[in-house]
Amino acid sequence: MPRMPMQCRIETTAEMEGFAREMAKNLVPGEVLALCGDLGAGKTCFVRGLMAGLGSPDPVASPTFPLVHEYPGGRIPVAHFDFYRVESADELLALGWDDFLDRDGIVVVEWANRFPELLPPGTRWLKIERDGDARVVQIHTEPLQ
Repeated sequence: MPRMPMQCRIETTAEMEGFAREMAKNLVPGEVLALCGDLGAGKTCFVRGLMAGLGSPDPVASPTFPLVHEYPGGRIPVAHFDFYRVESADELLALGWDDFLDRDGIVVVEWANRFPELLPPGTRWLKIERDGDARVVQIHTEPLQ
């Protein structure tokens, strides 16, 4: 039987960043975080907090157009992907997707549910949904559709 997802309610941007900073404390190289949620749900805000928690001095922006931003500073390097504008799995593979997964860093993917088959077993899936002005974050161990 699948485990119930961990869930928390987040009221503010500062709380979202704090939630991600706390999560960053326990991350190790090789981890993959898959972020799913509508436009404006708080995915990039989460990544800002994650990077702060890893001690990265780099400003965080959504990688919607370049598809990936790399953050080498901090405790663990991070590759931050956005699958929103990706047309096919082949496009990601041509970018060197597999190479990023083989590095000693963390891979964070916004809109990961577009290509769940490309994410490895053990990926942590974070579903971020709006609930009024708040956000509800659920962490799953299985792909989200």
